[in-house]
Amino acid sequence: MDNKLKLSKPAKGLKGELQVPGDKSISHRAVMFGSVAEGRTTIHNFLMGEDCLSTISCFRKLGVDIDIHADEVTVEGKGWEFLSEPSEVLDTGNSGTTTRLMMGLLAGRPFHSVIIGDESIAKRPMKRVTDPLKLFGTSIDGRDQGNFTPLSVRGGNLKAIQYKLPVASAQVKSAILLAGLQADGVTEVIEPQRTRDHTEKMIIEFGGEIERVEDTIKVRGGQVLKAADVYVPGDISSAAFFMTAAAIVPDSRITLKNVGLNETRIGIADVLKRMGAKIEINEMPDSGERIGDIMVETSELQGIEIGGDLIPTLIDEIPVIALLATQAEGTTIIKDAEELKVKETNRIDAVVQELKKLGADIEATDDGMIIKGKKPLHGAQVHTWGDHRIGMTLAVASLITESPVYLENADAINISYPNFFEDLSKLVE
Repeated sequence: MDNKLKLSKPAKGLKGELQVPGDKSISHRAVMFGSVAEGRTTIHNFLMGEDCLSTISCFRKLGVDIDIHADEVTVEGKGWEFLSEPSEVLDTGNSGTTTRLMMGLLAGRPFHSVIIGDESIAKRPMKRVTDPLKLFGTSIDGRDQGNFTPLSVRGGNLKAIQYKLPVASAQVKSAILLAGLQADGVTEVIEPQRTRDHTEKMIIEFGGEIERVEDTIKVRGGQVLKAADVYVPGDISSAAFFMTAAAIVPDSRITLKNVGLNETRIGIADVLKRMGAKIEINEMPDSGERIGDIMVETSELQGIEIGGDLIPTLIDEIPVIALLATQAEGTTIIKDAEELKVKETNRIDAVVQELKKLGADIEATDDGMIIKGKKPLHGAQVHTWGDHRIGMTLAVASLITESPVYLENADAINISYPNFFEDLSKLVE
């Protein structure tokens, strides 16, 4: 793919069916749990994006045998005790999930390891994870007292903790739970708002026990996990780009097959419904993670206010929701989304700057954005900021601009969706 990609409006609307790649969050976690479980774990429909491949690379360095065949991954787990001290630095690439969750897992292992990532990871705050992990008794050091990579972890001999999350974060919660599985006693995590619960579901899928009472999650240390056969549903965060495209591109009607419908991730569908979009969801019965087909067609949209408990269920979709709002009548307000400032980039600033280049009436606030629609968009030269979700948002925007969009650093999209443009072309008549 060229570093600067020319994107043009299609002649007609979007039509047809598509199966989006496997869920990124679930793919990461399946490798991690398979690596510490006993037996052979097979992961079907694994996401072969750069982030998830970074997770595989790290666990291979920890002594785990992992094989890849097309979109199927097999992990030969031997239990927690058989992870070995890595002779190399563990490079997590651009993956915040790998970095933060792996710290929780390594916190309980009685050896030394060093974690690094790319330039983006080096700027992302880690104290929100390293601080609670230190309370368990593990030793973590790094730049700015453990706030930035490279990070040094000397684990082992953990004591269970009770911890109230200062911000709603599935990554922080998951890191604590992974440490808690190895600690002496029962670890409790208290959430200010409910976040995606793939880690909790996967503990159960791998034969473990975990309890949730209202906003408190409890996990007992010393559990032995058993290998599992994992099917990874389509990623709702990837599906969100096509859902938005179908809603705003004239004469469109698409169906997205086998998409994950986890109740902690389905906020994008709630937003579309509240904005007046034509959307149907047909759920399949009897699946572990909820799975179904999503149909969306061209819609007349209305601006709404988005905030509160809804934000953790769609935090990764806010860039494309901002685009959606540019094509809605009236004003859309996004608030309570401070977490966007510590993603791959400051997504609030990045989204506002890039959509403004295309003619959007959008302003940043301290915790979100204000978008006034309905505004026609025009072509311009825009940049991904090295962020896959901003890149895909701008690509979707190009479907409704009268003149071409020139996207710089389009390769960033490979982080989560290597075949994005190929799949998009399947829907263009």
